[in-house]
Amino acid sequence: MRFATPRIRAVFALGALWANTCAAFYLPGVAPHDYAHGDPVPLYVNSLTQIANQQVKSVISYDYYDERFHFCKPKGGPQTQTESLGSILFGDRIFSSPFELTLGEDEKCKLLCQTDAIPAEHAAFINKCIADDYAMNWMIDGLPAAHEEQDDHTGEIFYNLGFDLGFMAGDKPALNNHYSISIYYHVQSGMSRVVGVVVHPSSKDTKLGADNKPICLKEDRLFTLKEDGKQRVVYTYDVKWILSDTAWATRWDMYLHILDPSIHWFSLINSIVIVLFLTGMVGMILLRALHKDISRYNAVEAQEDVQEDYGWKLVHGDVFRPPNHPMLLSVLVGSGAQLVAMTALVLVFSVLGFLSPSNRGSLGTVMVIFFMIFGCISGYVSSRIYKMNGGEAWKRSVILNAVLFPGSILGSLFALNFFLIASHSSGAVPFGTMLAVLGLYMIISFPLSVAGSYFGFRKPRIEQPVRTNQIPRQIPDQPFYLRAIPSILMGGILPFGAIFIELYFIMNSIWFHRIYYGIGFLFIVFGVLLLTASQVTILMCYFHMCNEDYHWSWRSFLTAGACGFYVFLYSILYYMTKLNINSFTSTVLYFGYSAIISMLVAVLTGSVGYLSCLFFLRKIFSSIKVD
Repeated sequence: MRFATPRIRAVFALGALWANTCAAFYLPGVAPHDYAHGDPVPLYVNSLTQIANQQVKSVISYDYYDERFHFCKPKGGPQTQTESLGSILFGDRIFSSPFELTLGEDEKCKLLCQTDAIPAEHAAFINKCIADDYAMNWMIDGLPAAHEEQDDHTGEIFYNLGFDLGFMAGDKPALNNHYSISIYYHVQSGMSRVVGVVVHPSSKDTKLGADNKPICLKEDRLFTLKEDGKQRVVYTYDVKWILSDTAWATRWDMYLHILDPSIHWFSLINSIVIVLFLTGMVGMILLRALHKDISRYNAVEAQEDVQEDYGWKLVHGDVFRPPNHPMLLSVLVGSGAQLVAMTALVLVFSVLGFLSPSNRGSLGTVMVIFFMIFGCISGYVSSRIYKMNGGEAWKRSVILNAVLFPGSILGSLFALNFFLIASHSSGAVPFGTMLAVLGLYMIISFPLSVAGSYFGFRKPRIEQPVRTNQIPRQIPDQPFYLRAIPSILMGGILPFGAIFIELYFIMNSIWFHRIYYGIGFLFIVFGVLLLTASQVTILMCYFHMCNEDYHWSWRSFLTAGACGFYVFLYSILYYMTKLNINSFTSTVLYFGYSAIISMLVAVLTGSVGYLSCLFFLRKIFSSIKVD
């Protein structure tokens, strides 16, 4: 360091200071909580959701303190816990509980409460929830309470979220009214940190003694809730504190177990093979066919006996003719660009660990915020495309771009929310949160979209490399496989084929309430999806041009966007094979959310397809000489 300048020494000093501060830095919301022996450890309760491993019977979640369950309440009533926007939107409703946990102090058969007589209709509701495989979801120190399962392939023990509300004993539902809570803790520097929570529920027909204490016997028979309006429930619990070698930094590893990771690798290899195949096809066209075409077209210019144009050069006077409904197309392409930017950045943050499950609701919150912020990208891309296609109604374009796509998504979600409200589901978004989301849209998304459109329209119009003829060229009859519907449906298969295996795990995570943590796989698969959508669109566009069909604008968008159509078809297959939903409300909610997801995929991939095809056509037509 003898030759280091003062500036370089200052940089090294700042680097050393930064390295020292990093040792004490934690992401917001996930800093460890240290407990001393004898400190109270709060237990929080969340909504009841489905936990079925085979088939889901309902997509409706319920508040823990829904009056029909008659669960024990803390003195003074349950206290609502502060939640993030994403946590509320994803259905979390977290409250305090009457459980009394003290670090290091075990409990045995401690009385939680005895309920009042449960009305017949409420008992029938509880028994139906047991038959539908509903689960309880608790939290201690930010860790969800889980039950232990074994991986059939590796034999490893891992934690699965939640635990059964009850179980079917033959044809009778048995209510779990006794909870054995095992809490694992790690000691560091004399202080303790919670690193695992496992609950073993059981059903016991427990009675209270003369001293109002529970009489707990190992041979207690199962407790079945009669629907006569007279029965009361005695809730009890055990607490066991277990010293663990698991460090606080790795406490989520047991929850983030990936079942059979070879399937993810197969999915990834499958996607990469598709991309390599398409890359080879596109490369062959660009390096061989197109290169020969361009050389041949340019070579005959100097000859006197010029032969008539043929192939894709024939449509040079029509290829950049404005499409029908250019404003709608530009709005959809701009919205797709907004979704691409949002998804890419969210996945980057997830891969870097900023959106881990330990920071509850962070994924949903960041998705909403990025979607709002990237309204500027939507406005800019939309205005540039609309102006390129000769659009003049710029005021209507600005408003439509800012309102159409976000309004459709928000309107659909608000409409589905009324079904949740009608079914008394905890997943129903509160009215205040709905106003907050609408306010974010009006304050952030709308102005940024208008600003993006303003700067886009201020830019000069994108000039095309060839002139457009005044009289449209007649398009010859096309072979069956190049007609609109067949070619669009064929083009959407390959992008869907690149993602369908990973889509299965994502849908399992959504509908079975499991943690999805194959973010690295998903990040690569998303990149593969973008490459596949762009390459398959370029291929289909080239084939259409060679057959003198210059109506490429909407077709390129729909060819790549057909991936969303196949996602919806797959959701129908998933509904028929993996779900056992028998209620109208759950069916409407499932297909409503599936339709929204499919529409988002269609707009995202369609935008990539259109922009790729536009770039491809501008490139090849700028390479030929045209009078």
